[in-house]
Amino acid sequence: MKQINNSTKHLLVYRHAKSDWNADYKDDFYRPLSTRGRKSAEVMGKLLSKSKQVPDLIITSAAVRAKETLKISKKTGNWKCKIKESDVLYFQGVNTILNLVKDCPNKHSSIMLIGHEPKLTQIVSSLIGGGDVRLPTASMARIDFFINDWVDIKQGFGTLRWLLQPSFFME
Repeated sequence: MKQINNSTKHLLVYRHAKSDWNADYKDDFYRPLSTRGRKSAEVMGKLLSKSKQVPDLIITSAAVRAKETLKISKKTGNWKCKIKESDVLYFQGVNTILNLVKDCPNKHSSIMLIGHEPKLTQIVSSLIGGGDVRLPTASMARIDFFINDWVDIKQGFGTLRWLLQPSFFME
């Protein structure tokens, strides 16, 4: 007899905050956040905490602007969760990034990816079965899966629970 699945896993997809194109940096990987980006990261950090949706595990791109987004959001929101850094979110494609999630321990019911466009939009769109999804800088999406194990996530099987932009919450 097949067991009925009543477990839910949540994947939070967080695009890094706005970067500073005028800053002095070695190459794209080292581009820092702008002032506006830092403010947006603060807003999203607080928002996630107030909504009690801080993930169990965060996997961030190793690029400077993604790590800065995480650092600011985590500090402002007082997030207490495990952090993992991965070059995969910067250098690899959608399938490799999804495999990174599939390899996560099942003890984590909620995982966040912090990364870059266009990969994050492609991930969200593919996991929810298509559609025109757009993730402006510092936007965050939550996708729910009715699965017990991360290895079971599949394209088209997720439900977009919400997609939030910091500009909606800023004055």
